[in-house]
Amino acid sequence: MSKKNVKKVVLAYSGGLDTSVILKWLQVTYDCEVVTFTADLGQGEELGPARHKAELLGIKPQNIFMDDLREEFVRDFVFPMFRANALYEGMYLLGTSIARPLIAKRQIEIARQVGADAVAHGATGKGNDQVRFELAYYALEPSIKVIAPWREWDLASRTKLIEFAEKHQIPIPRDKRGEAPFSVDANLLHISAEGKVLEDPWEEAPEIVYSRSVPPEQAPDQPEYVEIEFLKGDPVAIDGKRLSPAALLTELNRLGGKHGIGRLDLVENRFVGMKSRGVYETPGGTILIAAHRGIESITLDRGAMHLKDELMPRYAELVYFGFWFSPEREMLQALIDKSQEKVSGTVRLKLYKGQASVVGRKSPNSLYSLAHVTFEEDSVYDQHDAEGFIKLNALRLRLLNRQKG
Repeated sequence: MSKKNVKKVVLAYSGGLDTSVILKWLQVTYDCEVVTFTADLGQGEELGPARHKAELLGIKPQNIFMDDLREEFVRDFVFPMFRANALYEGMYLLGTSIARPLIAKRQIEIARQVGADAVAHGATGKGNDQVRFELAYYALEPSIKVIAPWREWDLASRTKLIEFAEKHQIPIPRDKRGEAPFSVDANLLHISAEGKVLEDPWEEAPEIVYSRSVPPEQAPDQPEYVEIEFLKGDPVAIDGKRLSPAALLTELNRLGGKHGIGRLDLVENRFVGMKSRGVYETPGGTILIAAHRGIESITLDRGAMHLKDELMPRYAELVYFGFWFSPEREMLQALIDKSQEKVSGTVRLKLYKGQASVVGRKSPNSLYSLAHVTFEEDSVYDQHDAEGFIKLNALRLRLLNRQKG
């Protein structure tokens, strides 16, 4: 890309060392106007310092965007994904993956609003996030220019980043001058850690890595029960109290963290081809997926449930790889949402020592029939019918066995 062709760029800006260096680097290298965008996705950090630092670096007040996206994040991204019970490689609740399309979407909206011709992000050339951001950018604005500094510059070490910051008088927090023990990403759904002390997959993650949950062995010795109400596949209330999507997930995070729920130590396959180790805390999400499975167990027909389970790995992979805005993800979402029309009711869970166990479920749309399933005498099911059912299902197996003879 010719650096002379970029006039104005919208940068996904956290206010941290990396994106502050990127901000100045864009000004120096591209000689362009920079617009900063900082999203509040429930990461638990004060956003005021990001605004202050952007102003110190010469960004005009009208070019600083700071948006509270917590409700949109949970309502329009997290909840649709949880209707699918999405788990990447059977374990990962996709906390980082699902945040990227929303950040990218808002960047493109701001770019249109301010007349920017480019967007930029701080993802490295080794990870998944570069793919997620850029696939979303191009899906929403095909002609947008994308700047990925980590793929362009020669600031390949923490030392060089700090040298650049000092040269350009960028404030450096005291704790950033040393080598960070691990890298962190956080939002309302999860917090993740990777790199440095976690790079040896044989070594247990030190307790310092965890910040949203107590160790399960230190969790309360008494279980706590919680009831979650669902409407068409989405949670709407906890213990009878109606809550907004973000408030509901916040409360589940509190409950889950208190009981040591939602810790995951995973070696996963990145889209770019390498394996990486991540340590995740998703307390509220872990409770939520257990509860959602619980309400589906009595409201979804077997065929619908099994089809959903077959499609789930594909859906999760699309989210992980960055194809949120792809037609295939939207097609799968339509199917999933159709399946949720009767997924309403209440699930009771027991929270205890790192576990969220479903212990009760009820629904006005329940397909559970005590009259049919009881071990006592009944008048609705003729057990003799099972003989023909079994023989018909066995017919092809019996014919196949005769051929072998």
